[in-house]
Amino acid sequence: MVWKLLKFVFMLPLFGLVAIVATSCTQLGLNYASLETANKGVARPALELVSLEDWQVRETPKLQAKLEEAIFGPVPLGIKARIVSRRVVEARYLGGRGVLEELLIELGEGVGAVQFRLALATPKVPLGPAPLIIGQTFCDNMGVFEYAGLSAPMRGRSCGMSANRSALGAFFMFIFGEYINKAPMEDYLERGYAYANFFAAEIVPDSAEAGRRVLDVFPAGADGRQPTGAVAAWAAGYFAAIDLLSDDPRLDAEKIAVFGHSRHGKSALVAAAWDRRIKAVISHQSGTAGASLSRDKPGETVDHILNGHSFGDGYPHWFAPEFSAFAKDVDGLPIDQHALIALIAPRRVLLGNGRRDVWSDPNGAYRAAEGASGAWALYGQDGLAQDGMKAFNREAGIAYHLRPGGHGIVRADVDAFLAFLEVSFEGG
Repeated sequence: MVWKLLKFVFMLPLFGLVAIVATSCTQLGLNYASLETANKGVARPALELVSLEDWQVRETPKLQAKLEEAIFGPVPLGIKARIVSRRVVEARYLGGRGVLEELLIELGEGVGAVQFRLALATPKVPLGPAPLIIGQTFCDNMGVFEYAGLSAPMRGRSCGMSANRSALGAFFMFIFGEYINKAPMEDYLERGYAYANFFAAEIVPDSAEAGRRVLDVFPAGADGRQPTGAVAAWAAGYFAAIDLLSDDPRLDAEKIAVFGHSRHGKSALVAAAWDRRIKAVISHQSGTAGASLSRDKPGETVDHILNGHSFGDGYPHWFAPEFSAFAKDVDGLPIDQHALIALIAPRRVLLGNGRRDVWSDPNGAYRAAEGASGAWALYGQDGLAQDGMKAFNREAGIAYHLRPGGHGIVRADVDAFLAFLEVSFEGG
């Protein structure tokens, strides 16, 4: 007992350090997000919704071009991807629930080629081709799948597993939730879903200096343009996974969902807005330059995300250099995040939020969903169809979920993800 008490006392400074580091990417929730939306600014500029044909032929490419020019930089569709190696890691993963594999993937060719590892778990006894969820995460695959037989990350720091997780990692999970480091694999496999995951830092390191060095030589898309921001480059991981897994007879290429949390929720939205093979997207707490509007907002501003704030540095490498022109002039932005969401119509979107995660602006995400809903109406479908921020409707084209608590992934989030995926994957 004495030793446990001493250990706790010795760990207090470390816990304090974790809290400081944690708030460099999101402020710990001390306030509540407002549930009132009618008294706040609407998404602007409003979408041009003349007809479905006009939306598909004229508006979609116009909005994509504006998002690239002002915020994300070129989105690299069509980078040549190949499987360098593939191995079965565990034929009886999770007590026989699934088969766990690891693929080494290469994007591009020559000097700028990028390699990353994709881990894939498929149901052991599928009921036909399995729906596929592709995740992009903060943590390496060993931590996400809780399996030591997977390779250590080629770049970035390992999150570890529950059996050997450091005190730092354990406290990180205490703050941000059980599922911040790992995926709910039992839930996915028992429902017949396959899950693939990659560690985003293997594609582009998540630091301004190292990230820019990789982006300078990153492979170009089919149109010859290189990404100039990490969010767009991370989206290339989703594209490559789809390219290389779509022909797998165990997987249903018509039922592909992508998942991302926080910065990776931004990348998931970008991937879905550019790649129509993606049928559903879970963008959880993606915040500024993700699902939340840039104007009329509390919490993290465009200036914060680019140039830093009192708790830490900014993240200019996530975006095109041109985005910096709007750091102190958000009203000058020619586009806002409702347009990014609208580009996914009529496919399905889940926007996950925490009431205390004011830094990520749940209110701004709801108003962005309202502003995007007209795109679903062009297809004769509902976009956002719920009475307020707390009335989660898993059936709608835009399903908005708000739970108590702050930034992170907890069981309530996983339950919402599963409810959304059940609707997304049902039928043909």
